[in-house]
Amino acid sequence: MKKTALFAASLVMAASAFSLCTDAAAAGGKSRSERGQLVHQIVMKWGGHVQEAYRTDVRGWARDMGPLFARAPVAALRQAAEAHTFDQMNNMLLTSVPGSQAKSVSIAEATSGDKLFGDADKDLIFVPITPCRIIDTRVAGGAIAANTTRNFDVTAVSNYTFQGGDASNCNGAGAAGSFAAAAINFTVVTPSAAGYITAFPYLAAQPLAATVNYTAGDIRGNYAVVKLDQGASADELSVYTFAQTHLVADIVGYYRNPGPLLFECVNSGETIDSVNAGATKNTVAPTCPISYTPTATNCESSTWQMPFVYFSDGTCSAQNNSSGTAQLRASRTCCRARRT
Repeated sequence: MKKTALFAASLVMAASAFSLCTDAAAAGGKSRSERGQLVHQIVMKWGGHVQEAYRTDVRGWARDMGPLFARAPVAALRQAAEAHTFDQMNNMLLTSVPGSQAKSVSIAEATSGDKLFGDADKDLIFVPITPCRIIDTRVAGGAIAANTTRNFDVTAVSNYTFQGGDASNCNGAGAAGSFAAAAINFTVVTPSAAGYITAFPYLAAQPLAATVNYTAGDIRGNYAVVKLDQGASADELSVYTFAQTHLVADIVGYYRNPGPLLFECVNSGETIDSVNAGATKNTVAPTCPISYTPTATNCESSTWQMPFVYFSDGTCSAQNNSSGTAQLRASRTCCRARRT
């Protein structure tokens, strides 16, 4: 009971303090305005969730959210206050800040024009998923310090809350085993100075490239496909930042390694013709299904006295030397190679 009371008091203090600080930043220090009331409502509504789901001090979370509270339009704060989920509230603030360059890439955008890539003999297979948060340093871990690299876990994860993400395996991404690369929307939030972040595989050399370029106080996002480490370590992704910044990352799909090459064959079905005594016949087998290639022509007669004179390209030719009507059957063997 005492612990609950202390937490409730801490929550009220954090909500009140940051609503007043937000008013001071946005309105010149006046008493609590509509903005301050909305901030107070958001902190009171979600502070308990942050404490329970992310094991993060509510005052620290509110302090990190302060720049967004101060810069978000009041209309966006109203919508955030009415949000039914924590992610909805979070995204409403991220995407509504004036001058923000944050952009959420849809699955259609992420996959349009994409080609399978990798070594010529083992192309990777792309698996799109509903966008899901795997990293949010504002709710877990704190801002990444200037000129440092932080490592993150992407694969084999049942719950991403330990690094500020969703309380699930993110639509199967965490249950897909070790995969080769991830398609991710990266967003930097209020960096301390101009700079950039670079995402790259854990334990790999940092490349001379930027994933997101930013200016001081920016909220800016970019979509990137990042190769992941597939070794035994728990972490697969590293992110370097030039200036101190918070980082948000939403996964929209992943590239898995292909399975073994399979060679599967089917029968095209039969064409059956009747051949009169003393007559000849060319019987053509049905064509192969789409994506299959014919590899053999199969011919069968109902009597030993109807020898084949030709069989190729799905056609069976025979002469009926018996005294009665006979049947001539033709089919194709159709095969294709595929990776699982």
